[in-house]
Amino acid sequence: MTIDFSRDKPIYSQLVDRICGDILKGKLELGDRLPSVREYAVETGVNVNTVQRVYKELEAMNITETKRGQGTFITTNEERIVLLREDMKNQLAENFLTSIEALGFSKEEMLVVLTKNREVK
Repeated sequence: MTIDFSRDKPIYSQLVDRICGDILKGKLELGDRLPSVREYAVETGVNVNTVQRVYKELEAMNITETKRGQGTFITTNEERIVLLREDMKNQLAENFLTSIEALGFSKEEMLVVLTKNREVK
């Protein structure tokens, strides 16, 4: 299963976001073992070096822990996952605000639309 990647963001960064999203959605749980670098490269259809960079980035973010000879595991530190959730939420909000401002919409205008759309559902 290969993934369609966006051209406006590096592939490794998109895979980091994908794994973080899977953690936040509960598809990956605390302490879960990630596939080996080779397995994940085949699964995603990317180069092994790209996956190594993904795993290195996740470890630098304290999202994963590598145990020599055993593999790479999602952290068991719940506080770190709470911080990840807050970071991703803030990043999404900032990207959204930047996008609407670039199109000439005000925050207040979009808040009205978002509130109205939420009430309809």
